[in-house]
Amino acid sequence: MWIQRELTLESRPRGFHLVTREIEQAVPELRDIAVGIATIFIKHTSASLTLNENASPDVRRDFESWANEAVPESAAFWSHVLEGSDDMPAHIKASLFGPTVTVPVRSGEFDLGTWQGVYLCEHRDRGGPRTIVLTVCGEES
Repeated sequence: MWIQRELTLESRPRGFHLVTREIEQAVPELRDIAVGIATIFIKHTSASLTLNENASPDVRRDFESWANEAVPESAAFWSHVLEGSDDMPAHIKASLFGPTVTVPVRSGEFDLGTWQGVYLCEHRDRGGPRTIVLTVCGEES
């Protein structure tokens, strides 16, 4: 069985946001998969996806702090500056974290570790709604 859905995630402020349940709930057919694999892809160049700690919000704040320190805004060496001081750093951060996560599916849900969740990494101050594509391949229950 193959499932592919394009989903729009609501606009969020800059930062790292848990979206695991939001993605799972947007695709009710996922419940019919006994075993499979899911690929989650974001269709943007200034936001990304990653998989990490789902319990402590401090982890998400620390990710944002690290990313801002590693890829500073208003650096003298940026030449792509027409879209704002947060734009070029957002492109770099999106490449560092990546546009895709792949997760196993078991018994109708993502088979993540106890403390794992899918993050939407919003790297712009005002990025707007974000489009993701979820592609699932698996055996029906």
